[in-house]
Amino acid sequence: MVDLVPRFRPEQIAIVSSFILGSVRATGRAGVVLGLSGGVDSALVAKLCADALGPDRVSALALPDGDGGKDLEDARHVAKDLGIEFRVVDISKIVGAMERGLKAFRPNPVALGNLRARARMVVLYYVANAENRVVMGTGNKSEIAVAYFTKWGDGGADFHPIGDLYKTQVREMARHLGLPETIVEKTPTAGLWPGQTDEGEIGVSYDELDRILLGIELQMPTDAIAEKTGLPMERVRHVEALVAAGIHKRKMPLIPKVGIRTFGLDWRE
Repeated sequence: MVDLVPRFRPEQIAIVSSFILGSVRATGRAGVVLGLSGGVDSALVAKLCADALGPDRVSALALPDGDGGKDLEDARHVAKDLGIEFRVVDISKIVGAMERGLKAFRPNPVALGNLRARARMVVLYYVANAENRVVMGTGNKSEIAVAYFTKWGDGGADFHPIGDLYKTQVREMARHLGLPETIVEKTPTAGLWPGQTDEGEIGVSYDELDRILLGIELQMPTDAIAEKTGLPMERVRHVEALVAAGIHKRKMPLIPKVGIRTFGLDWRE
């Protein structure tokens, strides 16, 4: 039987580094910009980009909604250790202006959280356009699989270098590359509202999630995944439902078939 635990392998570093170098080179852009949140995903992407491209071609933006607190401090330390450019853009005024302009509508925490994520994406692309850079995404495979990202928010990027690494693999790669243990083991949060955490919203820990997702990736039946992981059947079904419900977020907008070859369908690039 397959051991349902995603494993980090050192050779994955070379694969991702080659991807970063080749992708940026193909665009002809001067470098990359990324959002540095103080968490392990963005810290790892910053490290991989700095190693692949050189620190002088990497610009990190902290995008707090307010003072940023400990996360901002952590992001600043990561950038300093890597020797990359670091700037802070407080999005509170941007978000506040948008909220005032939309006051006729009835907001809820999810809508407001997504607004913040999309405001960060707008800032990243503004800087990328202004400075001839590409936007490096920081989403991992676990988040992409269960659609735990904001469409056209943190999901909006030119490239996702760690998008085929589960969260548990991200942690191990970060540890292998010498990122601080305080960053590696920090409680994951998208910072969309006070007290919000990834695992709280997803409804399952990343350790359990990744084992279930690996079973789904291997196309194992639900009962086999539950048996192999030792997790309740309802938890496996919950993750399967998240994966199924998020299909639309993992695809470009669908186009009806009218012409000879259609983008996103049979126009291969």
